[in-house]
Amino acid sequence: MDVAFSRDTAEKVYVQHRMLEHSRELFTWLQEGAVVYVCGDEKRMAHDVHATLLQIIEREGALNAEQATEYLAGMQQEKRYLRDVY
Repeated sequence: MDVAFSRDTAEKVYVQHRMLEHSRELFTWLQEGAVVYVCGDEKRMAHDVHATLLQIIEREGALNAEQATEYLAGMQQEKRYLRDVY
């Protein structure tokens, strides 16, 4: 588990920052069947996390943008990418 605190420190650290710091490991987990749950603010956090996840899939998987989008859509169909956003 890794945490991100955007309110408790002088430097704001967001979820997407932690994802990028560990992008190779995160992509390996995805390839091995990991499930990703995104819970929270729909307008900012969830949007940024989604965009970062696509960026990681594209970069670490050596895919183009369309292929990364298809990869993430496949995860959604398999119930491996779930969002509870409000």
